[in-house]
Amino acid sequence: MSRALWLPGLPPLLACIGLLVVWDVFTRAFAIEGLPPPLEALRQLPGILTDPEALLNIAASLKRMAIGFVLAVAFAMPIGLWMGRSRLIAAAFNPLFMVIYPVPKAALMPIIMLWLGVGEASKILVIFLGVSLPVVYHSFQGARTVEEKMLWSAAAMGVGPAGRMLRIVLPATLPEIMVGCRTGLVLALITMVTSEMIARQTGIGNIFFTALDMAQYNDVYAMIIIIGVLGFVCDFAFEAVRRWLVSWADSPHTIAVGSA
Repeated sequence: MSRALWLPGLPPLLACIGLLVVWDVFTRAFAIEGLPPPLEALRQLPGILTDPEALLNIAASLKRMAIGFVLAVAFAMPIGLWMGRSRLIAAAFNPLFMVIYPVPKAALMPIIMLWLGVGEASKILVIFLGVSLPVVYHSFQGARTVEEKMLWSAAAMGVGPAGRMLRIVLPATLPEIMVGCRTGLVLALITMVTSEMIARQTGIGNIFFTALDMAQYNDVYAMIIIIGVLGFVCDFAFEAVRRWLVSWADSPHTIAVGSA
C-alpha cells in the first residue's frame, strides 16, 4: 500500500496507543472495580477472535451494518440531490429532516421493535435511519453549490434533467456526498451495536451486554477494543476509497458529527 494511504492512519494509531497507556496508568492509580488493566482485556482477544460463535456474531453485525449502510446511501443520496436542485422538494422534506435529525436513532429501537419485532429488519432499519440523515444533508448541501452556468450550458446542448443530474450535479457533489457517507459509516457502527444491545439475539452488542451481565469485565473491555478496531478499519478503508474517487478535489473533507 502506498505511503499516501498509510500516513492518514498513523495519527489515529498513535492516539490509540496513547489511550492504552492512559488507561493503564488510570487503573493502577485508582484500582476501580470493573475496570481491568488494558493487558487483561487484550489477553481476551485471541480467545474471542478464535471462538466460532463469537466470529459468527461479529459477521452477523457486519452484515447488518453493510445492508443498512448500502440501502441508506441508495435511498438518501438521490433525495438529497433532488432537494438541492428543487426548491419545492426542499420545502417539502427539509422541515421533516430537521425535526428527525436531532433524535437519537437508537431511541427509536423500542418503537421499531413493536412494529417489526426483534429480528433483522428492526436492526437494519435503525442503521438505515442513522445513516440516511447525514447522507441526505450533505448531498443537499453539495447540490446547492453547483454552478447554474454549468447546468444552463448543458441544457443548451440538449442534455435533459436526468442527464444533468447524473453528468453534472452528481460528480460536482461527490466530495460532499462522501463526507455524509463517512459520517454515516460511523453512525452505522454506533446504531448497530446499540440496537443489538437492546434487541439481544446475535451480534457484537449481544456479546458485549452478555459479558456485562455476567460481570466478565475483561471480555467487556475486549469487546470495546474490537468495536474500536472495527471502526478504525472501516474508516481507514472508506478514506482510501474516498481519496480514490475524489482525488481531483482540492482538499480532503473532515468528518461531521451526527446524532446517533
